[in-house]
Amino acid sequence: MRRRIQTLVEQWPSTVLTTWAVAASFATYFCMYAFRKPFTAGLYPGEAVFGGLLELKTVFVISQIIGYTVSKYAGIKICTEVSRRQRLSFLIGAIAIAEAALLLFAVLPNPWKIVAIFLNGLPLGMVWGFVVAYLEGRRASEIQLAGLSCSFIIASGVVKDVGRSILSQGVPEYWMPFVTGAVFLPFFMLSAFVLDMLPDPNRADIEERVLRRPMTGKERWDFIRRFAVGLSLLLVVYFALTAYRDFRDNYGVELFKSLGYEKAPGVFTKTEFWVAFGVLATLIPISWIRNNRLALLAVYGLLIGGCVLIGASGLLLQAGWISGFTWMILVGLGGYLAYVPYGSVLFDRLVAATRTVGTAVFAIYVCDAVGYTGSTVLQLYKDIFQAKATRLEFFIQFGYVLCVCGIVLLAISYVDFARAAKKAESTAVRAS
Repeated sequence: MRRRIQTLVEQWPSTVLTTWAVAASFATYFCMYAFRKPFTAGLYPGEAVFGGLLELKTVFVISQIIGYTVSKYAGIKICTEVSRRQRLSFLIGAIAIAEAALLLFAVLPNPWKIVAIFLNGLPLGMVWGFVVAYLEGRRASEIQLAGLSCSFIIASGVVKDVGRSILSQGVPEYWMPFVTGAVFLPFFMLSAFVLDMLPDPNRADIEERVLRRPMTGKERWDFIRRFAVGLSLLLVVYFALTAYRDFRDNYGVELFKSLGYEKAPGVFTKTEFWVAFGVLATLIPISWIRNNRLALLAVYGLLIGGCVLIGASGLLLQAGWISGFTWMILVGLGGYLAYVPYGSVLFDRLVAATRTVGTAVFAIYVCDAVGYTGSTVLQLYKDIFQAKATRLEFFIQFGYVLCVCGIVLLAISYVDFARAAKKAESTAVRAS
């Protein structure tokens, strides 16, 4: 059935197929967040663990991140080896396991809830790789990946608002994540099925963006050795970026409370809408750049620009020139401008510019594995070594460090990749 539908829709105009891809991938990943993030809408006050060293919510957040991180390391192999035919089954299986874990989170006694939320994160980390695999290697990949990236920017705020709404209906705090997931489950199933009907890249896509295929272990190691310098610097920045983005995401309730927006209705949805719009508006124009080397330069411009915005918005807030609400939008925009390209257009263009046969999903998952390790480290560092600082104070100071270090390391990384892209471009010209 899937092949018959694909054969039929392959004849449709490219704009229709692009719209199909954006809508289906957006909906699929948006719904995934209903199984990952609603628990962060709870506060779980008055409880601490490990002799009072860590707050209970911090332990829940870290536990899920550890599961998510393990999933990313596993995804380096699994997501790059799963065949086209297997993707839908893996997508549905991951969500089924995550929802079952949320049921355990609701019914198990408190110490075991930590294990349950770990199990929830364990399959979810691979969903991004399965979805990106449908979109990479196409001439319209930037548009499709930009649409996909907006899903988690918006979804994070929406599902927290949905979670808070469910809590207001009298649903217990520990049952709220499971109920939220159950509401979104039918929509996930439908959107994943529609996404699986998307035709594979055509001949013109392959000629411009290089053939994408599952990678062997040897090919993965060859990729790492070939781009060791540039990739290492990207990993250092992404380590900090993921920690920064996740801290804002997981403790958004606390940050808004410190800024005086504790009772503002729909505040997460409002801020994340503007962030998503800004990211989309900056990513889509990259699809107009046909030269892959120039497009890579544009992507690095977004990464560095995001770091600058993080630092500048902190200065503006502390100077009293912008409100806390505006600051949350700006740091969200800056963080996502630097964060989103890693999981979408950066490695798609890098593979195309350097004529590397393989899949961008592999590089994405190497970065994600390291990035979510950074998120775990930051959570622990804050509660153990910066316990006296409020989360707002800590977040602002960390933003300054990220700004300065990110600009320097990204600039050096670009030089390394630009050399490889120029060499590949020269080789292609000679061959023609």
